[in-house]
Amino acid sequence: MLTLPAFLVALGLLIAVHEYGHYRVAVACGVKVLRFSIGFGKPLLRWQPKGSATEFVLGAFPLGGYVRMLDEREAPVPAHERHLAFNTQPLRARAAIVAAGPLANLLLAVLLYALVHWIGVQEPKATLASPLPGSIAQAAGLQGGELVQRAALGATELEPVRSFEDLRWILTQGALEGVVVRLEVEPAPGALRREVLLDLTQFDTREADAQMLRKIGIAGPWTRPVLGEVMPGSPAQRAGLQEGDLVLQVDATPVADGQQLRELIRQAVQDGEAKAQTWRIARAGTTLQLRVQPEPHQEPTGVVGRIGAYVGAAPEFVRVRYGPLEGLGKAFARTWDISVLSLRMMGRMLIGEASLKNLSGPLTIADYAGRSASLGLTPYLAFLAVISVSLGVLNLLPVPVLDGGHLMYYLWEGVTGRPVPDAWLEPLQRGGMAVLLLMMAIALFNDISRFLG
Repeated sequence: MLTLPAFLVALGLLIAVHEYGHYRVAVACGVKVLRFSIGFGKPLLRWQPKGSATEFVLGAFPLGGYVRMLDEREAPVPAHERHLAFNTQPLRARAAIVAAGPLANLLLAVLLYALVHWIGVQEPKATLASPLPGSIAQAAGLQGGELVQRAALGATELEPVRSFEDLRWILTQGALEGVVVRLEVEPAPGALRREVLLDLTQFDTREADAQMLRKIGIAGPWTRPVLGEVMPGSPAQRAGLQEGDLVLQVDATPVADGQQLRELIRQAVQDGEAKAQTWRIARAGTTLQLRVQPEPHQEPTGVVGRIGAYVGAAPEFVRVRYGPLEGLGKAFARTWDISVLSLRMMGRMLIGEASLKNLSGPLTIADYAGRSASLGLTPYLAFLAVISVSLGVLNLLPVPVLDGGHLMYYLWEGVTGRPVPDAWLEPLQRGGMAVLLLMMAIALFNDISRFLG
């Protein structure tokens, strides 16, 4: 129920901030703004404040917005207002107006991240689950149950890891940059710490998708191997499993945590055939032995086993909160890091070093909006921050029809001393629109594939 409202609020806020950036700087530069619109199509609401030259509009289709300024290229401008037209402004003013939209989104992201840091958020503790078989984590000697205290990229200084989300971000950076990630782990409470090296230098960035942590071998935080809700008519229910059962052993394999149990269930399907398993469980002080028959389930990575029950208890959580200055500093750093990472990822997708499956469209964004909103205020704010960074970075790309494309025109004008020839503009605009439509089509295809998969 939250998905649509959360998506519309996110979309409206991000578009409004972006367009307000253009509007505010245009007014500051002395440009007459004729219309400020959130959404396209038939106006649902319009108003014009007394003494203002700008008409404010809320359109029927909220997938975008625009700021219409007085401009001789669009309509005749009276001689006495020519100094108020956008096209008559100095190059620096025009560049500032165009850049203001994306920069407003980036500043919004800083503010949202700062709010998340100041309010605080409950995040899973950075205790590692059992590494996946054959993974980089297993090869590095991790066994599961270790608490990550500090981490670093390459030879940089080790920094505190306050939650599993911190660790997830470091691993993501390490994978995309192709460096060794150093982890300082505590094998058990009070035990002597040791350093573990995860060699991500050979990690294929074309695999940097939603399954990336699984490929590294650290798919989630440690959880007890306890069953949650059991779905009616599922293999789990048919086997006699119940919510709260603690799984001790599957066939001859002792079960250490929820991650290992999930992998044993997934691996029950081989060559499309599901193999029955013998489970030993603890229930109400007694030990039971049950026969469980997982069902095959198609995933993007192949066919895996499922039992129709939530596997693994909730992880242990810690509250992560920062002071005013530290929280603001980390907000700037996180916005910068995500911006750089996004640009690198786009560049690698362009040259084929990263999968185009990483592009997400409105369906995925709407789904994440609903999920984050259902988790509470701070997860929703963090989601808004990520999308705001993405919108800002996307609009700064040097693609005609985007703000970055116009800035590219102004760079040409600054270097050559003359504007881009009119004969070039139409082909460039058509090419830019084609690129944008292609990106949207790929993103929408990825959305549909994720939901159908």
